[in-house]
Amino acid sequence: MLRRFVTIAVLVVAFVLTVVYVAGRGWLGETGHAGSPEARAVDPARVAAKGAAVREAALDVGVARPKQILFGDLHVHSTFSFDAFTLSLPMSGGDGAHPVSDACDYARHCSSLDFWSINDHAITLTPRRWSETIDAIRQCNDVAGAGANPDLVTYLGWEWTQVGATPETHYGHKNVVLRGLDDVEIPKRPIAAGAPLGIDDIEDQLPSPLFMGAYGLWDRARGGLDFVTYQYELTSASRCAKGVPVRDLPDDCQETAATPGELFAKLEDWGVDSLVIPHGTTWGFYTPAGSSWDKQLTAENHDPKFQRLIEVFSGHGNSEELRAFEAVTIAADGTRSCPAPSKGYLPSCWRAGEIIEERCLAEGEDASECADRAARTRQLFVDADNNGGPNVVPATEVADWQDAGQCRDCFQPSFNYRPKSSVQYIMALGRDDGQGGPFRFDFGFIAASDNHSARPGTGYKEVARTEFTEQRFGNFRSTPVAFRFDEPEYSAEPEPFVFDPKRMAPLGAFEVERGASFFLNGGLAAVHSHGRDRDSIWDSMQRKEVYGTSGPRILLWFDLLNAPGRGSAPMGSQVTLGEDPIFQVKAVGSFEQAPGCSDDATSALGPERLARLCQDECYNPTEVRRPISRIEIVRIQPQRTPDEAIVGLVEDPWRVIDCEPDPQGCVATFVDPDYVRGGRDVLYYARAIEAPSLAVAADPLGCRRDENGRCVQVDPCFGRPDDDECLAQTEERAWSSPIFVNRPRS
Repeated sequence: MLRRFVTIAVLVVAFVLTVVYVAGRGWLGETGHAGSPEARAVDPARVAAKGAAVREAALDVGVARPKQILFGDLHVHSTFSFDAFTLSLPMSGGDGAHPVSDACDYARHCSSLDFWSINDHAITLTPRRWSETIDAIRQCNDVAGAGANPDLVTYLGWEWTQVGATPETHYGHKNVVLRGLDDVEIPKRPIAAGAPLGIDDIEDQLPSPLFMGAYGLWDRARGGLDFVTYQYELTSASRCAKGVPVRDLPDDCQETAATPGELFAKLEDWGVDSLVIPHGTTWGFYTPAGSSWDKQLTAENHDPKFQRLIEVFSGHGNSEELRAFEAVTIAADGTRSCPAPSKGYLPSCWRAGEIIEERCLAEGEDASECADRAARTRQLFVDADNNGGPNVVPATEVADWQDAGQCRDCFQPSFNYRPKSSVQYIMALGRDDGQGGPFRFDFGFIAASDNHSARPGTGYKEVARTEFTEQRFGNFRSTPVAFRFDEPEYSAEPEPFVFDPKRMAPLGAFEVERGASFFLNGGLAAVHSHGRDRDSIWDSMQRKEVYGTSGPRILLWFDLLNAPGRGSAPMGSQVTLGEDPIFQVKAVGSFEQAPGCSDDATSALGPERLARLCQDECYNPTEVRRPISRIEIVRIQPQRTPDEAIVGLVEDPWRVIDCEPDPQGCVATFVDPDYVRGGRDVLYYARAIEAPSLAVAADPLGCRRDENGRCVQVDPCFGRPDDDECLAQTEERAWSSPIFVNRPRS
């Protein structure tokens, strides 16, 4: 009897272990697919009407022979991306998968775009996912037909997602966009940046199949089994060998490039037309404090053949503006210290010391002891890698940090703003090219959504915060992507922080809850194009005749009127000029939006798909345009030597042009009378700013300030009910690409 009982018990245990092991190998969850677009093309009459509206507005402001202005989104994730996939699960409050095919239908009928690209994280694009992505993108283009006037142009791409543990090893994120869709125009594999945060490999982070299986079964109601299935496929791909020509590698390995230089070299090896677009440069969620773009202005880490555009604004915030504050001070020998608060800025490291000091005093400790703890806390904060500084203060709440680390006077800034990675800082950098000429970044400017639910161009209406933005990132603390084995307990003593991938998931060190309040509905890229077709749009991006908007479809022209030999030169141009430059800028506000969706979108998608994809709100313009309140001109004089101070080289604004509240737009002509006298190369760009309006998360923390301007109470966007859009007043805007005016060389 005992033997029989033992035998049954052994069989039961073996069966349970087998089930758990099978679950841990990903065999019990659902596998996500790219899907196929479901909706037909846009009614040609609606496409024609969009073009006619641009032409009419252009003529009203005196553009005699206007090119088409087309709007798109070159930064879109489906749930093939690991963070987007986790956001879609019940454990994050998600409503299910949003595959690549959803993005196609959304771009056509919800946001009514003219072009877009898919940019899932390359590190998560297994051979199967990459193959399915290519098929779905081709199908999306097939819907548009083969003519010269497609309703929508769709580009293939991916995101190179690099995150360094320290300022010295951090390069950031860049989107790769491919021109063509034929086999010879597409790399066999997307190129990833490898495992983030100094982790040797992703597999190092995953526990055994038995542990993963036990977790998946325990958390199956919240999508645990699907999470395990996703992760197992992700880690099953073999890594490509180093130092092998890309065309000699197996099709099914995962190709990586650790630095921008390696990425450019591999793209050169592939020999396909592509653009590399940096983005989220100031987003301090993952960018280490003290990071700077100085190290990227080298012949190895910047290739202007590929890197021609930069993203100024996205749903992750604004990255344009340079500020003089510092989150950390880094000495010449690399040692770090915490700077004191400055006017309008409270460093997070300083606030960390204040929190510990307040706790210490509340426990009745001596003031000198509490001051010593505060100083030790600040040093531990700045010495922590992987953005782990806040973890030195155990068990904090969002309210504890007030508005520490944030740019108070920036337009809709990214979270934990990093000024030395701002677009203005980047554009002010200058070096010698080794041949007696300048070496600089000469980017054109665009904006994008960085949407993670396959929704390109979400900025058309300030609605659906929980669906159109990534505010559910704040829920990651209760998911495996931000899991911590050792949750801290409240203490008045600081704790040193060391990132351990065996004890903490990749996002476990990050401020996911505080950062979640800063997600916006996103921006758009605009191109001045000779046509609607793929090649015309690509050519516009190549010549940098592009601009970005914070979401609304503002029309913007910026021209140099006295360009030698050609009369005028548009935004994005490089000009050598020996006289003072004369510019003209023209801007027309975006259309006010009517509620709901057009009949064309409703019939193309049907009520259920319209409700899930578009949230029953589409781009639905009235005939009334918002007024442009003013135009600001920014002037930047790039460095002549690497040690020249940058802050004084960025003049923002250099000139302000007030506009009459005329719905037909605003026109201004101006000259820089100091150009010749100054004797320097200069770049200029324009910001067209609309009259104030309400926008999602425009006041992300909802600070209440005391008489000294200190944030003493917060009402953050994250944590509010789903039907609270967290609206606040803002000034929507468009950023032109610069015009680069250079002195004649001897």
